[in-house]
Amino acid sequence: MRTVLVEARQSRVRYLIITILFIVSCFSFADRSALSQAASVMPKGMNLNAARMGYLLFAFGWAYALGQLPSGGLLDRFGSKRVYGIAIIGWSICAFLTAFAGYLAASAAFTAIFVVRIFSGLFQSPVFPGNGRIVAAWFPTSERGRTSAIFNSAQYFALPIFAPIFGWLIHIAGWRSCFWFIGVLGCVLTVVWYSNIYGVKEHPRISPAEVETIERGGGLVNTDSATSAKKNTLTWATVKKLLSYRMLVGVYIGQFCITTLTWFFLTWFPLYLAQARHMSVLKVGFAAAVPGLCGGIGGILGGVISDKLLQRGHSLSFARKVPIMAGMGLAICIIACNYSSSQSLMLFFMSLSFFGKGIGALGWTVVSDTSPKGMVGMNGALFNLFGNLAGITTPLIIGPIVVRTHSYNGALVFIACIAFCVILSYGLIVGEIKRLDFSSPQAA
Repeated sequence: MRTVLVEARQSRVRYLIITILFIVSCFSFADRSALSQAASVMPKGMNLNAARMGYLLFAFGWAYALGQLPSGGLLDRFGSKRVYGIAIIGWSICAFLTAFAGYLAASAAFTAIFVVRIFSGLFQSPVFPGNGRIVAAWFPTSERGRTSAIFNSAQYFALPIFAPIFGWLIHIAGWRSCFWFIGVLGCVLTVVWYSNIYGVKEHPRISPAEVETIERGGGLVNTDSATSAKKNTLTWATVKKLLSYRMLVGVYIGQFCITTLTWFFLTWFPLYLAQARHMSVLKVGFAAAVPGLCGGIGGILGGVISDKLLQRGHSLSFARKVPIMAGMGLAICIIACNYSSSQSLMLFFMSLSFFGKGIGALGWTVVSDTSPKGMVGMNGALFNLFGNLAGITTPLIIGPIVVRTHSYNGALVFIACIAFCVILSYGLIVGEIKRLDFSSPQAA
């Protein structure tokens, strides 16, 4: 009877936490994709062809990657609430500055936006290491697959949620309006963040029963505790130790490949629809939403499948690897778009590919499963650093392919090959998935 009463009093604060992570992550991806959607109607004097657009995407991508290790160290040292909250404020200001740049002369506007995208990339660098860190603290192992999939699915839902909004705003008020919108939304989300995000044991609305459920299930509840010791993990010794494990290196390589697919869908896919498929800016907004929605559904489904496999007694390695490898097999279907003459058939294969990519995007779940205690932020940052090197390489590879061939066919072949590399990484390199314990002699 007492157990029943305790369960009845158990709060569900962790579900509020993952909802906020999802919303903020959607906001982050919306900011990243807004420039691609606005590019086709920006002043002609800016000369935003594929190559120059690649430079703007590159500006964000290399800064985002460069900021990963410092952001991981800052998250471990100062906590997720403070560092992540400052990041939201920072990239919201960058959105306002991008809109202001539109009032400059065309040549000066390009330079200003290039600089602002660098700062936006730096400010957004704590987002996913912070997400992984918060999930590792707030959720038991048996729930991490679906919860990590929820925040990771933001990259898919960001397109169907925001692409139609941006398309409509650009259509009625010009390209600057979508950046004003992002800036205002960022102010609102900052208030939501600081009002609701706390360490597990410090949250004012959590019950002791929920804390016990999380801790008993493997949640690292002391991660952001005010009384826990905070280590400086931003050292080359930490990086070298993490890189000495074959399992983690395989996961990092897999994330680089998966993020290459993400960057294509977020930044080049709207341009593909406009330039290769000759859609208007309004149609691009709605057409881009279809594969995005399919990717979001696949992202949630991949996490559910993984957790179900774990609950049915399969090993952690099997439960995580099967959805990843099967999903990437489906993602290879993107190459069929090269042979699809109709718009509807092209959207079908693009949606199928995006759906598979969503199922396979469980890397952040694996990070939560494997990170040594006290190093969740740093491991997540190193993982995201490798992943977001794709933000540098993807524009530099796809841009020249499109410019030299005057076609996106080669770009789609490149993306299909990258999806296959994920299968190779998890099948041949990763090995057993398990949490590392650096305090153990066996971990040395």
